Amino acid sequence: MTAALHPDLVLHQDAALAGSAAPPCCEHYAGSAAKLRKSLALQERLAGAFDVTADLEDGAPSGDEVRTARELADMLREPRPAGHRVGMRVHPPLHPAFETDLAEIFAGPSLRLAYITIPKVDHPSQLDIAAQAIARHAMRGGEHSPGLQVLIESPAAVCHVARIAAHPSVVMLAFGQMDFVSSHQGAIPAQAMSSPGQFDHPLLRRAKLEISAACQASGKIAVHNPTTDYASDTQAGDDARCAGREFGFRRMWSIHPGQVNQILQAFAPSEAELEDATRILLAAQQAQWGPIADRGRLHDRASYRYYWDLLRRARVQGGVIPAAAVQAFF
Repeated sequence: MTAALHPDLVLHQDAALAGSAAPPCCEHYAGSAAKLRKSLALQERLAGAFDVTADLEDGAPSGDEVRTARELADMLREPRPAGHRVGMRVHPPLHPAFETDLAEIFAGPSLRLAYITIPKVDHPSQLDIAAQAIARHAMRGGEHSPGLQVLIESPAAVCHVARIAAHPSVVMLAFGQMDFVSSHQGAIPAQAMSSPGQFDHPLLRRAKLEISAACQASGKIAVHNPTTDYASDTQAGDDARCAGREFGFRRMWSIHPGQVNQILQAFAPSEAELEDATRILLAAQQAQWGPIADRGRLHDRASYRYYWDLLRRARVQGGVIPAAAVQAFF
């Protein structure tokens, strides 16, 4: 009898797009020491299910940038459990505080950053400046450069988004919705900064789709903007579901602790989806990965790749995978 082949041996995929490489689907921002301390505590309670980003730019007070950068960097140097990822948002590459941010980040023991977020990038040349500066500071500190998350916040950035996504230092692209609306100088109404306008206005729809498509083409992660209605118990989750299912985003920012679980649940595959994936993949393995019929529908390796990616992403995100799938594939 022929031994059952594992899907990794049959369902060839670009490694950059593999589900196991995906970061957590939620990224929580904190721009002060008090907020960062609470965010790291929540991250520990949720066993590292989301990333924490220390914010040195728009989410931080203005006027004492060096002190803020030093304080937040020192906090991230404190011990934390393995696998609990953190990042930092620095100032734009052309801002006077950009170099001082990097100096504080790489001044002492490693922060073990998973990424650095670069805002206000309008052109690939600005990204080159940022990447080179980070590499220079990292080398001085004896570290490797973290991957970059780039904020797309202007019409110019959308025009160059494919080249920005293709940059070798980039791991994620995020949409800066409020800056994007503001940059249009009244051509987009304020209602487009929140739902349902953010998903309905043609210019925002276009920008989000361009970002998502560029990320898919380059094997990067598309990150959706936060929900401004931080007091709602449901809005962040509703926005995350729309961003994922209709626009292809795989990750979303949180700006309030109450949004974290909403986003995690919205991006998690449902129990029914996991059961479908398990049933179809087990039958495919029995058929030696040839075509099968399942409930009146044809499946072959093209659709098997979808279901295998779904199971792998659920595994990375801590989802409850059916026992039969765990036994057969993990």
